[in-house]
Amino acid sequence: MNRRPSEEVKATLRALRRAAKSALELGLKTGTPVYVVRNGKIVDLTQERRSSKKPTSLKANGKRKRAGSVG
Repeated sequence: MNRRPSEEVKATLRALRRAAKSALELGLKTGTPVYVVRNGKIVDLTQERRSSKKPTSLKANGKRKRAGSVG
């Protein structure tokens, strides 16, 4: 029996990873939670990412800047 994943399965896994990355990026931009099950518990990936990065604030034109930066 062949235990190696087929090319179709590999392509599917790549597509799922791209979709997950896009969902996380969108969630971070819009403030929408992105939930996953990790070790039997539901966690919000966006909350984890926000808490692990430096705080940001919005400039008048809507662009984000790092806390403590000038301008």
